[in-house]
Amino acid sequence: MIVKEIQDELFRLQDEKYQDFQSKLMPTIEPDTVIGVRTPELRRYARQLVKREDISCFLNNLPHRHFDENQLHAFIVSEMKDYDRCMKEVNHFLPYVDNWATCDQMSPKIFKKHKRRLLDHIRIWIQSDEIYTARFAMGMLMEHFLDEDFNAKYPEMVATVRSDEYYVNMMIAWYFATALAKQYEVTLPYLEKQRLDTWTHNKTIQKAVESYRITQEQKEYLKSLKVKK
Repeated sequence: MIVKEIQDELFRLQDEKYQDFQSKLMPTIEPDTVIGVRTPELRRYARQLVKREDISCFLNNLPHRHFDENQLHAFIVSEMKDYDRCMKEVNHFLPYVDNWATCDQMSPKIFKKHKRRLLDHIRIWIQSDEIYTARFAMGMLMEHFLDEDFNAKYPEMVATVRSDEYYVNMMIAWYFATALAKQYEVTLPYLEKQRLDTWTHNKTIQKAVESYRITQEQKEYLKSLKVKK
């Protein structure tokens, strides 16, 4: 059975020192669910598995027991070349994503060729009460719609999100900090008018000031917009 085969291979690839290091990066994950397989190994293995005719057995075996299985799942989906199949698997998997790493590292290559269709899903995902579904939506907006496909209505979609969840608000801040680097004039009013909650507003400024893509003059002005708690 492919599920057992994959689990055996993941433990064969285990790096115990990396396991300890990785566990500390993810407070939302139980340490004993982390096998400790390095990301390049998982990506290499995913490229092999995506070609398997029986891979659906693994993809449907949810929820997975181990963090590394979730990571592998995300990388397999990211390698799929058929958009419809890929999107079906993304939607099937998103409710089971339970950590920032799996969420942020799932980035299907095929999405670049179907941005208009992707946007329809982003509009749905971003309204989700599921932490990592909403975070994934914002990550996709950040990855695919801040350059030549940018539209001023996209940051508005992110600005309307309100959450008490750290991993949602951190992504909002990351999105706006990146948007400042790429679309400064359009993004700046969101801070000048204090459209974000105080924590996210200040975190956006902090991340933007740390960016090498923002000028020193812009950084000084952004610092002046920090809100006192």
